[in-house]
Amino acid sequence: MTDMTGMGERRFGRVNWLGVATLAEREVRRFLAVWSQTLMAPLITAGLFLAIFSLAIGTRRGEVMGVPFAQFLAPGILMMTVIQNAFANTSSAIMIAKVQGNIVDTLMPPLSPAELVAGYLAGSIGRGLFVAGAILIVAAIFLGQGITHPVWVLVFVVLGSALLGGLGIIAAILANKFDQMAAITNFIITPLSFLSGTFYSVEGLPPAMQVLTHVNPVFYLIDGVRFGVLGTSDSSPWIGLPICLLATAAVLAICLRWFRTGFRLKP
Repeated sequence: MTDMTGMGERRFGRVNWLGVATLAEREVRRFLAVWSQTLMAPLITAGLFLAIFSLAIGTRRGEVMGVPFAQFLAPGILMMTVIQNAFANTSSAIMIAKVQGNIVDTLMPPLSPAELVAGYLAGSIGRGLFVAGAILIVAAIFLGQGITHPVWVLVFVVLGSALLGGLGIIAAILANKFDQMAAITNFIITPLSFLSGTFYSVEGLPPAMQVLTHVNPVFYLIDGVRFGVLGTSDSSPWIGLPICLLATAAVLAICLRWFRTGFRLKP
C-alpha cells in the first residue's frame, strides 16, 4: 500500500520562495514581453504631457516653488505615470486570467495569500521602477533635471507602485468584465492621479479643495517624489510617508483577506 503520510502538507518551509520568485518572474516577463505598450508608450505619453504643458503654459507661468515650470511638472508626471502603470499591471494580469478562466492556475499552486500578493506586487513595483527610471533619464537629458534626494524618490516610487498595485488587485477581483475595469480606471484612478497636485501646487487651490487634496494619499506620493527630485514640496515627506504606509497596509490587508477567502475568485 502506498504511504499517504504527508500528502497535502506544506513542504516549502515558512515561505515558498521558489513559488514567489516564479510568480514574480512571470509578472515581470509579462510586461517586458510587450515593452512597446508597457514601457515605451508611458514614456511617450509622459513626454507629450510635459511638452504640451511647457509649450502652452510654461512660457507665461513663470517659476513654481522656485524652479521653472517644466522642472516642477516633471516629478508629478513621473509619479502619475508610475501609479497608472502599477495599477494596470496587477489589474490586467488578474482580469485577463479571470476572463480566460485560467485564474485557477495561479490559485492552485502551494502559495499562501501573502505570497500571491507579493508575487503580483513584484510585477507592479518592477514596472513602476522601469517607468520611473526611463522618465528620470529623459528629464535629465532634456531638462537638465537632477535628483536632490534619490532615497526619497525610490521610497515613494516603490510605495506608490505597491499601493496602486494593491488597488489593481482589488479592482480586478471586483470587476467581472473589462468594461467594469475601464470604469474603475476612468472614474477613480485617473481623477486620483490628475487631482493630486500633478500639474499644480495645492497652495493655489481654494481651502475646501486643499482639505480634499490632503486626504488623498496619492497627493503625498506625488509630493514625496517632487521633494526627492526638487528638494521642495507642498508638505513634508515625513508627513506623507506614514500616511502612504498606512494606506498601503490597509489596501494590502484587503487583498490578503480576499485571496484567503477566495472572494469572487473561487466558485
